[in-house]
Amino acid sequence: MRAAEILERLSVAWKHGEHVDLAGVTCEGRLDLSGREIPGVDFSGATFPEGIDATGTRFLGLAWFRGVAFEGPSPFARAQFLTDARFEDASFDAPADFSKAEFRGIARFDHARFAQGASFAGTVSYGNVSLAHADFGAPADFRGAEYLGGIWCDSTAFAEGTDFSDIQVHGRLWIRRARLGTAPLAADRFTLSFGYTYA
Repeated sequence: MRAAEILERLSVAWKHGEHVDLAGVTCEGRLDLSGREIPGVDFSGATFPEGIDATGTRFLGLAWFRGVAFEGPSPFARAQFLTDARFEDASFDAPADFSKAEFRGIARFDHARFAQGASFAGTVSYGNVSLAHADFGAPADFRGAEYLGGIWCDSTAFAEGTDFSDIQVHGRLWIRRARLGTAPLAADRFTLSFGYTYA
């Protein structure tokens, strides 16, 4: 499906309980969602050979990117997810940029693969952030992130050099079986953690 056709499908008003079904599509051309308001959408299993641009995008309904292959640059910087954002099993071949994104529901990245690392610097999440079994092939940046619903890093593989400075975790911090490089991830890497820590 061409990028223009996808944009046309997404040019509808958001309605509670409804979403645009684009599961499994392969996008021809680069999809530009930057600065737009997007209704609920399910891109599960989709492939974006040239990536997408979701810089500053407002996702008004569900935003499902489960199992999506982002083969080109796909920035989500300053994006707003007003309900659940699901990226489990997604693969990012280029550096993933979620800097200053806002997650008002859950932010789920279980089993996601970040081949060239990722930036979550300055992100805010009001629900739980889950990175269980995610694999970071290069350093990630979590500087200044604030997670009001906690963060779940069960068996997460972080690359050496990942920056957790000035992060604030207000809920549960789960880092059991998580690794930083070849060593276990220690709780003292997190600047501020106000809830229970499970290490």
